[in-house]
Order: sequence, then structure tokens, then C-alpha cells
Amino acid sequence: MSVQSAAARPASTILLLRAGQSAIEVFMMVRHYQIEFASGALVFPGGSVDPGDRDIVEDPVLCGNRDNLDAAALQFRVAAIRETFEESGILLARPRGSQDLIAASRAAEIAAAQRVALCEGKTSFREILAANELIPAVDHLAHYAHWITPEGQPKRFDTHFFLAKAPPEQVGAHDGRESTDSIWVSPQEALEGGESGRFKLPFPTTRNLIKLGKQQSVEAALDDARRSRVVTVMPVITKDDGKRRLRIPADAGYDGELFDVPAH
Repeated sequence: MSVQSAAARPASTILLLRAGQSAIEVFMMVRHYQIEFASGALVFPGGSVDPGDRDIVEDPVLCGNRDNLDAAALQFRVAAIRETFEESGILLARPRGSQDLIAASRAAEIAAAQRVALCEGKTSFREILAANELIPAVDHLAHYAHWITPEGQPKRFDTHFFLAKAPPEQVGAHDGRESTDSIWVSPQEALEGGESGRFKLPFPTTRNLIKLGKQQSVEAALDDARRSRVVTVMPVITKDDGKRRLRIPADAGYDGELFDVPAH
């Protein structure tokens, strides 16, 4: 009997970047071991798009659209910003009428007052934006990748990845609920940790860390992402000489199309 393929839920993931001493650093978290999906894995902040993200997009007071994106594209970006705030405390938003991102001190005040309530469903991101007269900085994000969980899996996501420069002085911290630790780490250190067993890295995370590690600076990574065409990746599981492998599009920018299935 064939496995019923679940529908892929829309989701967003964000690679928050900053300049380290010798290389780009990216904010990553260790997912709680009791979380159903990717438990214990080192991942970027992210999660499912929810109806509240659509509500924000549909309200012109709450959501600017400098890049003339369609509603679906805006929803993925708003979800990325909301999830970033929930999972790291970093707030990618602007005061209404301002060209500048919110001050780090003000972002910290909002996080201290409302982040837990947001994570517990006692308030909404829309309410937080409205009460503080903020708009999500959707133009601060660069579209980086698009991955869809292979068919046949019991839990599937249709995930858009974004790059964003972390706001100065907003350091970020895990929420202690969905994630149990957080670090700023260079792509190389994260990948070495995956190889040594220090970290558990999902396949898409590994490929995107390798891709990011080729960039010499945050600005170079953002410029390259904005110039590049994003190719949708839905890995196909194949068997070659009894060995399971993942096939992805060769033109997706991940240095190949056939990869060994990671052992966990």
C-alpha cells in the first residue's frame, strides 16, 4: 500500500546574518527534543504561515509593499518576520513613516512585554504591530531558496527561505519552548558540527549552509540572493545499488543533483 502524501503546509524560514570576526555568522537554534518535527535539530528560525499573516498583509496600515509583491509573497515574508520575533526576539520592523528599523532598545521592550504572550497565543502579531505603530520590514528580506518536503512524507512543508541582515544590537535569544539553545555560528562551524555529531542538521539546512558559506560578507550574500533566480527544490528519494539518495534540480545552486540521504 502506498503512503498517503500529506499536503505541504506553507512555511517560512529566515537566515539572520551578521559579520563575524572572520566570516559571516548566522543565527541558529536547537529545536526542543519533544517537538514533533526536526526534534533536536540545529535550524534557522521559522515556521508555518498562519491566517494572521494574511490579515496583516490585507491591512495597508500594517503592511507596506515597497517592492510591489503579490499577496502570497508578502504572507511568506510576514510569517518569516513573525516567526523570527517569536523564536529569537529579533524584530524586523519599522515605526510607521520611518525609513529606519526599530531601535534595539524599543524592540527589547516589546519583546519583554509581549513575546511570551505571542508564543502562547494570548496576543497576535497584528495586535503587537498595531499597538506599537509598526510595520514589518518585508523589503529587508531577500528571497533565498524554496524547498518542498518530498512526497510520501507524513508531515510536509512548502518553505521559502529568506536572508536578512540582523539589526544592529539585536542579539537574539531562543524562546526556551520550541528551542532549547541558540547560537551565532559561521556556516563552516555549523557544518563541521554536523559532521562531528555536535549538531543534527536537516538536509536542506546543510545545503543552504554550504551555499551561504561561499559568500565573503553579509552584503555580498544579500546582493547575490537578490540577483539570483530561486529554483524550487522538492527532493526525490531514489535507490542506487541499494543505497537511498536524494535527487534535486541541478540548477538550484547546490553543487550537484544527487546526494546521500543523511544518517540520523
